[in-house]
Amino acid sequence: MSVAESVAGEPRGAASGGLRVACAGTPEFAAQALRALLRAGYEVPLVLTQPDRPAGRGMRPQPSAVKRLALEHALPLEQPRGLRLDGRYPEDAKQAREALRRAAPDVLVVVAYGLLLPQWVLDLPPLGCLNIHASLLPRWRGAAPIQRAIEAGDALSGVSIMHMDAGLDTGPVYRMEETPILPGDTAATLHDRLAGLGSGLLLQVLSDLRQGVAEPTAQPNDGVSYAAKIDKAESWLDYRRPAAELERRIRAFEPHPGTRTCVGDTQLKVHGARLGTGATAADAAPGQVLRADVAGIEIACGEGTLVLTRLQRAGGNAVDAAALLRGLPIRAGERFACESPGTA
Repeated sequence: MSVAESVAGEPRGAASGGLRVACAGTPEFAAQALRALLRAGYEVPLVLTQPDRPAGRGMRPQPSAVKRLALEHALPLEQPRGLRLDGRYPEDAKQAREALRRAAPDVLVVVAYGLLLPQWVLDLPPLGCLNIHASLLPRWRGAAPIQRAIEAGDALSGVSIMHMDAGLDTGPVYRMEETPILPGDTAATLHDRLAGLGSGLLLQVLSDLRQGVAEPTAQPNDGVSYAAKIDKAESWLDYRRPAAELERRIRAFEPHPGTRTCVGDTQLKVHGARLGTGATAADAAPGQVLRADVAGIEIACGEGTLVLTRLQRAGGNAVDAAALLRGLPIRAGERFACESPGTA
């Protein structure tokens, strides 16, 4: 039975036990957690989120998903550029500290916030800071756990609710829940599934804290891996690599930052691909087109072949291979670049 079901019929806020839960987060993953807190009746005395960032074709400043939700519910909101009192934005940090002190949260929930928390933040809430991390810790500590899990070919992913300490995702874990990584999962589909799991698991941990039965377990020393932030250079497909590796990367980087390729003078963003059914022809060089038809563009790789099925030209929309080929004829024997145009 889910936490939401377990509190059905209780007055709004009854499940919260009077806990004041501040929230720090930025993208939709974090907004789902904040939404779950509000639906469960928790008092949210303060929300922290990143400053508005330029986005879209006009590159106008856009509010984060968390900010939009906070404004919708008229929640107190702060958007510091930094939290270190001795850092680049000390005035922002001081203002955030005063706001947190006034809010007096019992616990601070941190979800994909994007700023490192200095010790003064970790020490401020009596029950500490909880983090929803999108991996089965200690595997994939760091910035891009969803993408790196898919890229590595992991069979499982999951979420961990961690008591934050000064390390990089090193704190003890209250609860974890796993989910299989399906053959067709992209970063987007796995993200959505983990966001739902994380929100439900967070409510369970908060209930444990309210009842005084929450006891986190130290992470094991074995099995530690790090999910490095994705570099844009990684988005270019190198057909000298095995086809299976490239297919996983395409799914791992979809929709952001995406993967790219180049044929002739035309650069393309790749939104979908599958493995070819046959082995690479003995005389086919990596990047060579073996066939191009309505079923896709099959390209020789270091091992096996990759069939590009959904692509996007600069300034256009994502289309299937058949539609692309009507406007961009690609024939067997042509070569896709194995490096980005700047390095080829």
